[in-house]
Amino acid sequence: MNTKPISSASNLRIGIIGGGIAGSTIALKLANAGLTVQLFEQGVSLVNGPPICHLHAGGNLYREIDQAQCITLLRQSIDTLKLYRHSADYRPTVIAIPKRDPGNVHELLPRLERLQHEYAQLVAQCESNKVLGEPEEYFALYTRQQLERLATLPNPKTPEIKDDWLIPVAKSLDLDKLKFPLIVVQEYGLSVFRLAATATLSLAALENCTVSTHSSVKKISKKDGHWQLTVDCQQQTKQFEFDYLINACGYQSGTIDDLVGDIPQRLVEFKAAYVAHWAQCDAIWPEVIFYGQRGTPNGMAQLTPYPDGYFQIHGMTQDITLFEGGLVKSDSNSAQPRLAAKFIDKLTKQWPPEIAEQRSQLAIDFMSNFVPSFSSADVAGKPLFGAQQIPGNNPHLRAADVCFSQDYYARCEIVKASSAIDAANAIIENIIQLTNVQLCNVNALNSLTQAISDNDISRLSSDFAAQRNYPISLAHRNTKN
Repeated sequence: MNTKPISSASNLRIGIIGGGIAGSTIALKLANAGLTVQLFEQGVSLVNGPPICHLHAGGNLYREIDQAQCITLLRQSIDTLKLYRHSADYRPTVIAIPKRDPGNVHELLPRLERLQHEYAQLVAQCESNKVLGEPEEYFALYTRQQLERLATLPNPKTPEIKDDWLIPVAKSLDLDKLKFPLIVVQEYGLSVFRLAATATLSLAALENCTVSTHSSVKKISKKDGHWQLTVDCQQQTKQFEFDYLINACGYQSGTIDDLVGDIPQRLVEFKAAYVAHWAQCDAIWPEVIFYGQRGTPNGMAQLTPYPDGYFQIHGMTQDITLFEGGLVKSDSNSAQPRLAAKFIDKLTKQWPPEIAEQRSQLAIDFMSNFVPSFSSADVAGKPLFGAQQIPGNNPHLRAADVCFSQDYYARCEIVKASSAIDAANAIIENIIQLTNVQLCNVNALNSLTQAISDNDISRLSSDFAAQRNYPISLAHRNTKN
């Protein structure tokens, strides 16, 4: 290991390529610790990649992932809620297993009980970890009889307890198509627009962090132990030098690996979610997940609520969220998996209007299998879309953070937004190990993000939604903590 002692944190120059949730969170942690940071983002604003809508506090959306990953995601989600408190929509998630699905509700209980135990332990270790409600209320089961009783009650104006949240669900679901009991879990929503606003405002408050948008890295070399970058920066070509380089480019991470001479294995998957407006909706909803076998016509359906009757829909079929040929892997010639041109066009240009309309309507129809009255919903905007990187060759991997393949080079490999903090912490440890630099405020970042007013975040997140041509309601929350 090539170590080089640094006299002070401010003398260590850190370059971060990619301003998604990973790059932005890492920049926050490192700059807050006293390091001099420059963040390059090729887009017009931060955190504008794949749609983020769910905290994944325990990985309960994914039956197929192992228990160890679920426990990791639980801990990471708690840390994320503490850091990005303004970005959460504090409502539970309902999980249902359709009769057409081979799964059984009771097969899920051992994992839920283990997660509840892990959450209770984390709260016992530190009271500030109690961000998912009381541990003993982490999940609950509802029988058909309970739901039928709830369906007779009026919709509450402001849901407070689990029964309140289940009233509009009980009235709208086709109960004949579901297995019982239903599960209600304390997993919350997470707004990509509010995450973007929080990161942007927090980074602006740190004098030792420079954010360069409209910036694309074209060349990387190493000279005398320093990284030399050639960057097209707002229509000018500029040269930069850094002591430590961080690749946080998401699905494009392979392009940077190619420039630095690394060829790791990775997968990239293109996915999309869809926006609908359900004018008939007269209640505040929880999120609702209908399990299914991924990639089949009966894949998982996910209904994510926003204010004013707007919903985001995932349907894990090849006709809706997933795409034929949308999952690709790298090869021995390049670290960057090659998505087909039709996906690159969607990522960099405009969706063909007829495709966007068709898939959005298919998503509405898919959800109407379980919520019949949802058939009256209308397509309400362009799809939320992006490509997701997965390190290695396991498409079911969800809990991943960072890899150090060279000295003074970190490759961020997060799959879920909640893993960004672990990646940042690991990079800080690596920097200390390599340089012996003394850092301050390593664990004191939450006060910075929480000091930003909710009103300021709401205003900027609304601006981001409008800038990206989405309904403003997607930047708002149904509930606040």
